[in-house]
Amino acid sequence: MKMLPGRNWPLGARSDAKGVNFSLFSRHATDVELCLFDDQGEQEQHRLSLPSYTDGVWHGYLPGVKPGTIYGYRVHGPYEPANGHRFNAHKLLVDPYTRQLHGQLIWNDANYGYIRGHSDGDLSFDERDSAPYVPKCVVVSADRRTGKPHAPHRRNHIEPRQRPDLADAIIYEAHVKGMSARLPQVTARRRGSYAALGSKAVTSYLRSLGVTALELLPVHTFVDDDFLVAQNLKNYWGYQSLCFMAPDARYAQSDDPLAEFRDMVKAVHKAGIELILDVVYNHTAEGNELGPTLCYRGIDNLSYYRLQRNPRYYVNDTGTGNTFAVENPRVLQLVMDSLRFWTSDMQVDGFRFDLASILGRELHGFERGAGFFDAVAQDPELADVHLIAEPWDIGPGGYQLGQFPARWSEWNDKYRDTVRRFWNSDADLLPEFSDRLLGSSSLFEWQGRKPSASVNFITAHDGFTLRDTVSYLHKHNEANGEGNRDGHGSNHSNNHGAEGDTDDAAINELRVRQQRNMLCTLFLSQGTPMLLGGDERNRTQHGNNNAYCQDNKTTWMDWADTATSRELHEFTQRLIALRASQPVLHRHWYLHGEHLSTSTGLPDVTWLNRAASLMTEADWHSANGGFVALQLMGDAIPPGEEIEPSDSLLLLFNGSSGDIEFPMDSAFLAPGNWWLEIDSSSSTADSRAVGKHLASHARSVQLLRLKL
Repeated sequence: MKMLPGRNWPLGARSDAKGVNFSLFSRHATDVELCLFDDQGEQEQHRLSLPSYTDGVWHGYLPGVKPGTIYGYRVHGPYEPANGHRFNAHKLLVDPYTRQLHGQLIWNDANYGYIRGHSDGDLSFDERDSAPYVPKCVVVSADRRTGKPHAPHRRNHIEPRQRPDLADAIIYEAHVKGMSARLPQVTARRRGSYAALGSKAVTSYLRSLGVTALELLPVHTFVDDDFLVAQNLKNYWGYQSLCFMAPDARYAQSDDPLAEFRDMVKAVHKAGIELILDVVYNHTAEGNELGPTLCYRGIDNLSYYRLQRNPRYYVNDTGTGNTFAVENPRVLQLVMDSLRFWTSDMQVDGFRFDLASILGRELHGFERGAGFFDAVAQDPELADVHLIAEPWDIGPGGYQLGQFPARWSEWNDKYRDTVRRFWNSDADLLPEFSDRLLGSSSLFEWQGRKPSASVNFITAHDGFTLRDTVSYLHKHNEANGEGNRDGHGSNHSNNHGAEGDTDDAAINELRVRQQRNMLCTLFLSQGTPMLLGGDERNRTQHGNNNAYCQDNKTTWMDWADTATSRELHEFTQRLIALRASQPVLHRHWYLHGEHLSTSTGLPDVTWLNRAASLMTEADWHSANGGFVALQLMGDAIPPGEEIEPSDSLLLLFNGSSGDIEFPMDSAFLAPGNWWLEIDSSSSTADSRAVGKHLASHARSVQLLRLKL
């Protein structure tokens, strides 16, 4: 076999009718060998040097090679950890641009570039072949492309249409496997797969709940850490990415993960639901200097990772051992090519960026004008996708909530903590609570961003479930094998008198009410609501607030139909339907009382105390949990906004331990007939007219609608 020069772009393995072009970036390598394997990926049959080197890219064209060929790379160069180089051609490496992998990682000492246990540590050099233990790459046909656009806002429309604002969305965070692993309506063989996620059983459930955007935990191919495997545990969440363009085969029912993932996206879109991927571009599965050599470390360690002043060691702003060097143009290219692949080829609708502050780090720290943000902003293929940041990392100055570019939305952990503390404690929180209810303008409005910039959540995959937030005062992570040392110790939770499950009816009733209170707060707040999958069904992780390694019933969706799960599910459905029907609950501008109702002259928002009078300074700092009501006028619309007036609403939040008689004949309330639509003190309250007074029960939320 003889390789021709080929070309240095596009990167990866690109097939045509006559062969395959292979190209791999490595600025500091001295030689790159392409290794071809038999159909089982077991025997290396050919080893060929890529003959050409152009602008940091090694490349060559191999005639006669077809899609389905199994391959990997061996990269030659200096093994000088003290200078940042860790080349070791004895290690078979994954192509960063591969679309599909064959086989799984088997942990073995041969996977490491150094001799484990050697007195010189990572300065030693290991000569064992890692090929028997690492996954290999598969050449994928270049014609395996998607069909016409089928995203919900583009389907069946000829004219260009703007993607809906996130403030109008209901995001549902879920796990590919966990969503269907216990779902009776899906056959056992399909459970936990992409195919199951796209099944009618799942999409119909999401649609009936009112979900408009499904956010998936990572699907990029990732590895199970060796210390987890040693304990018979798995990396369930998936935040240890190995390559960024291959959907993980562990979720594929078929032998074609790409096709199965594409079909799943199309099915989700057909149900009118967008798909958002949680992506991890801040680090890789290779860990620190004592980690394995699987891909980037062996290809060009000095280019792919941020290294300390002593380049033997890695910058660890992620807490995982390494930090991806996105400021390097070729590494940035890899990330951008990955984003375009998932957007264009797979048709996903957006991304949630794990530890996104990393991506905005330049020489002197985080910058809104970082190269990554500029690259995303100018890319036409990413022009209308949703961009959501987890706005922190563990490095210096890593907490950057409210600091991302104008187009971005951000996970608002201040919303989470404030809402939890308001309902689970007696803290003096009304001023902060009110800001969170109206989209956290103090955090996002300063650079002209919309309320949708705030992704409001009370729970997420990382932490307690909603039920556990009102059932446990302390974390219980013993099953993780780390002596309960892992996970956050501060959860702003309350067990209400008993730790964990109890037979006490009063405690259980209060817990369910508190769940309804927090769900009300979530769906009645301005901004973008995100619901953790299963919270609408009373799901528990039994106090585990860091269940990253629990691939079992602890984390899988519980589909058991109990009275409590059924009532909570129906209550959540009602809340989401009400939010969707009331534009005043998801305005695209901030409410500050500046715009007046055309029918009453009242401001767009009015804050009222328990006497239905305007809030005073003393009211804002009430003891015993506090009470606040806010009136939202549906016909108070800024000039130039071409939208129709909608219903006016009154929201009562009683976080105190006592009932309140709220007068409905106040001069500060819009005149007319007020109807009670939601009352969290009961899961089944029907719509009814209210008289001159309304009983606001202790620890409850009520929503009233004005009927003129």
